[in-house]
Amino acid sequence: MRLAPTPPANAFVPRERINEAQKQYPLDVYFCSACGHVQLLDVVDPEILFRDYVYVSSTSPVFVEHFRKYAEEVLKLVTPPQGALVVEIGSNDGTLLRFFRERGMRVLGVDPAREIARRATSSGIETLPMFFTADLAQRIRQEYGRAAIIAANNVFAHADDLADITEGIRALLIPDGVYVFEASYLADVIEKTLFDTIYHEHVSYHSVKPLDAFFRRHGMELIDTQRVATHGGSLRGTVQLRGGPRPVSPAVAELTALEAALGLDRAATFKAFADRIDRVGVRLGGVLSDFKAQGKTIAGYGAPAKATTLLFHFKLGNVLDFIVDDSPLKQGLFSPGYHIPVLPSQAIYDRRPDYVLILAWNFAEPIMKNHKKFLDQGGHFIIPLPQIQVV
Repeated sequence: MRLAPTPPANAFVPRERINEAQKQYPLDVYFCSACGHVQLLDVVDPEILFRDYVYVSSTSPVFVEHFRKYAEEVLKLVTPPQGALVVEIGSNDGTLLRFFRERGMRVLGVDPAREIARRATSSGIETLPMFFTADLAQRIRQEYGRAAIIAANNVFAHADDLADITEGIRALLIPDGVYVFEASYLADVIEKTLFDTIYHEHVSYHSVKPLDAFFRRHGMELIDTQRVATHGGSLRGTVQLRGGPRPVSPAVAELTALEAALGLDRAATFKAFADRIDRVGVRLGGVLSDFKAQGKTIAGYGAPAKATTLLFHFKLGNVLDFIVDDSPLKQGLFSPGYHIPVLPSQAIYDRRPDYVLILAWNFAEPIMKNHKKFLDQGGHFIIPLPQIQVV
């Protein structure tokens, strides 16, 4: 399945670089007929993607609450003693780890985004500014001991060498510890046409059947799976060492059966998916073109990574006058490739666009609730996915 080439999805630029052309990389999705795994083969250097990362979890109240509940659920499953070690791979600003620390755990973050890691450490969540590898896992084991819980949220799909990472996780866990991860779920991508969750940071597009076999090959076992609402639809997996103390949940077999029913083990499913994406693009492009022909102004709300895929594949770069985002790290910068200015959300009141296209569509409800004033003043929101809606 071939999507339009894009720059790295989070490669925002300052004003002094808006005249520079940014390198674009192929965004082609491949299906493995042997194991059913889906991934990109054009892998962008992670040093480019993650060293100067600009997304932080704490700017989203929805995610803060999600991680609070997440920590509670994991602690009910594992019930580690006070002072047990929790390690998070791709810990970002430490939002999740704070909830574990509040419950008496020792916590350690690992995240290659240098500035975000520095800030997290300064705020009291020690964070190693590194990529997680099997070698680093051995170093952590020697310096901090083994971990009762290892978490990796929206990161297990981001790495090209999953085998090395998994070997590190296996070596770092205590015998009855668990590895818990969340990643975009391929079943949701297909069911809800979430094609814009495909971008270069996401090397893998996970489903249960290939993951189950993968973990078994690495001396571990997938013991539970759960569908969660984040990012439009994600998979939470719980993994223990092979032969660990917990039984395998029926949910693993249930989701495997669902995936077979959706045809995730057949290449034809993804060819049909590509056709469906193109039909959505034609409809959305038509709606926005009609508004522009009427002389209407259109802004975007949210500058998540997924917006880069949507804007490039649907060729919408010249449609938006500006984008607003709630993250101070993105405000004042310009979007990848198209170099659309990113402003604070107050701009939708100061500049009063006729329509606001919600690029962070998975947060459409809280965005519209928080900006009911914009609707009351005669503005309109457009939700592009999973179905086009004009509010």
